[in-house]
Amino acid sequence: MLTNLCLTDMETGYKVFRKTVLDSFVLKCNRFGFEPEFTCKVARNKFRIYEVPISYSGRGYEEGKKINWKDGVAALWFLFRFRFFN
Repeated sequence: MLTNLCLTDMETGYKVFRKTVLDSFVLKCNRFGFEPEFTCKVARNKFRIYEVPISYSGRGYEEGKKINWKDGVAALWFLFRFRFFN
């Protein structure tokens, strides 16, 4: 929506990329802000993104799940910020 990319899961945590991609911009965020910042900057620089299926079994909070609804709101804010202001 904000990046014109059709991704099924930006927050997957599994990413593979060439060093030249990472060297082409400066990342400022840590924690869960990394994912939207990286995605926006990759899209802005017109690098190709390919998704491949992975097997995933989600954790519950009692098993150590670390992301919650606040991280989702923060990700939307980061997407908006990096799309329009950076």
